[in-house]
Amino acid sequence: MAVNVTVWSENYHEPREEEVRRRYPDGIHGAIAAGLKELLAERVHVRTAVLEDPEHGLSDEALAKTDVLTWWGHMAHEEVDDKIVERVRRRVLGGMGLLVLHSGHYSKIFRTLMGTTCSLTWRDAGERELVWTVSPGHPIARGVPHPLVIDRQETYGEPFDIPEPDELVFISNFSGGEVFRSGCCYRRGRGRIFYFSPGDQEYPVYHHPGVRRVLANAVLWAAPADGVAEPPQNVHTPIHW
Repeated sequence: MAVNVTVWSENYHEPREEEVRRRYPDGIHGAIAAGLKELLAERVHVRTAVLEDPEHGLSDEALAKTDVLTWWGHMAHEEVDDKIVERVRRRVLGGMGLLVLHSGHYSKIFRTLMGTTCSLTWRDAGERELVWTVSPGHPIARGVPHPLVIDRQETYGEPFDIPEPDELVFISNFSGGEVFRSGCCYRRGRGRIFYFSPGDQEYPVYHHPGVRRVLANAVLWAAPADGVAEPPQNVHTPIHW
């Protein structure tokens, strides 16, 4: 049965910046969706949604048809409606997979699910990033080069204020010396969450075949095995002796 994927992006830079539009003519969300379709073909049904869509493209009906949601944001985190964030949070707790990408670390939904600031150190000098696999047996690492070489990318560095990952799949180092936990897995309620840091709008990272392989693997890993349900409520069940 195909996995239903919603690829979400704030779509802030593309309509405003010609260089970003030239790099991503179909938007960052379009590039991510194209990679999933290329590598997973009939194994997925992919739709895209952006911030300016009604209800950000994340209505109850849309989320009810979503097994895995990918999230890319940068400049407009605070413009995301809190009601939509809560809607997504409940879906994740009920089993929907969530892939949080690059500066999505600072999105409302990721901070809410992590319970920390999710802040990090960063600078942008267009340096080389090497993404090293530290869990070679993990499904997300299957077929990913070791290391995965990204010639130019924004630099992220530790400390990264996140909870200890349930599973750490990738760490990165940059030519300027920084290291970073770049591929982190979490479980919240019944849902699986994967954070993957490569993917700045200033560089064509989402066209990179190795990055596309990571995202395709992560979609399959995060997909719920038995569907998505409402998260459990605080219900007292009496015990009969």
